[in-house]
Amino acid sequence: MTKDSFTKLFDELTIIAEKNNLIKPELYNMFNIKRGLRNSNGTGVKVGLTKVGNVQGYKFEDNKKIPMDGELFYRGIKVTDLVKGFQEKRRYGFEECVYLLLFGELPTQTKLDEFNELLDEWRMLPEGYTENMILKIPSKDIMNKLQRSILVLYSHDDKPDDTSVKNLLLQSIKLIARFPTIISYGYQAKVHYFDKKSLFIHSPQKGIGTAENILFMIRQDNKYTKVEAETLDLCLVIHAEHGGGNNSAFATHVVSSSGTDTYSAVASAVGALKGPKHGGANIKVREMIQDIKENATNWKERGILKDYLLKILRKEAFNKEGLIYGMGHAVYTKSDPRAVLLKKKAEELAIEKDAVDEFNLYKNIEDLTIEIFKELKGQDAIICANVDLYSGFVYEMLNIPEELYTPIFAAARVPGWCAHRIEQIVSDKKILRPAYANVDIGSKYISLDQR
Repeated sequence: MTKDSFTKLFDELTIIAEKNNLIKPELYNMFNIKRGLRNSNGTGVKVGLTKVGNVQGYKFEDNKKIPMDGELFYRGIKVTDLVKGFQEKRRYGFEECVYLLLFGELPTQTKLDEFNELLDEWRMLPEGYTENMILKIPSKDIMNKLQRSILVLYSHDDKPDDTSVKNLLLQSIKLIARFPTIISYGYQAKVHYFDKKSLFIHSPQKGIGTAENILFMIRQDNKYTKVEAETLDLCLVIHAEHGGGNNSAFATHVVSSSGTDTYSAVASAVGALKGPKHGGANIKVREMIQDIKENATNWKERGILKDYLLKILRKEAFNKEGLIYGMGHAVYTKSDPRAVLLKKKAEELAIEKDAVDEFNLYKNIEDLTIEIFKELKGQDAIICANVDLYSGFVYEMLNIPEELYTPIFAAARVPGWCAHRIEQIVSDKKILRPAYANVDIGSKYISLDQR
């Protein structure tokens, strides 16, 4: 078969496949299908119970949805209170957050010290793993590299299919400790083999924590400031968990309910997070910002910026999708607590990095979008900045390459996934199996010679 005939054949097959896989939109309403597992009022369909995390962005009074300031809870504790607790002491909070999510309670200082020692014990990758899994099989996409690397760790586990709580905890701690090392080495392999730059492989260090280790391993000179490390630590904390209904956590529940191993379950969560509608949203924000800088004649002027944001909403600018990325959320209405926390730290980092004008651009986008929505949809219209508006900006100020934005999100979220997996296995023994309504019935078989 020639190249041209192959292309023609595949084009024909594509048309057939698209035609026979399209379900008319009106059928979803006819069968009362809750698309995206969302109710008609925008709330999520309840499919399970959890004690791990909770997201609140509104309340109901007399069957009416009432917007409220957003709250995020880890094991019943407000994340804002958790962050305040460790920031007031000028210490890192991610490891404390991991302990809370896995074990359901805050650690004492002794327990926290012991837990940090456990994480340090497992930050190094198995012998030969870096060379054989990462350097010999590099990937242009670090999330792809991470997903494959997780599955290979199955082969380095003496009891990979043991689903006892003790073994699940051991597997979880190992994965949480190793994620930063895997993504750092995956990035170094990518820039060496695909971008033709020098290769730097730095061993993780004991006693410095997750945030510092990430900065240490991805930077050629291993150097970083205290504010940089504190900022990245905050990013890790606010991304660690977001309730059982977010796409990747739900994937963890679904796959874990089948009784499969930890590595398969967590790899499926990584696959979910890789999607641009989930973990890759902050990259869209960065692309939008770049477009604004290139096409808004003076983006520091609020009037000019507002006009360009209106063009984006009218599908006349940027990617013509009519979305201001980083604004709006499925649950949060008046505010996203993660964005509030990160915005404050971003301003502090912007002062250190002499990037106040940049920070003001993001702040103005937030303020002007709220203003525009009220003008277009009425004074009762509510929209808020979500965490993705500021996270990409923070990563840029930290000189973190764009290829690592979503992998760092994964390194932050893996404790949440592991906590949900343990909860699923301990509490709910049923395999998750929802129903689909079939809308293509009654077809008859036609013999080959009569088609």
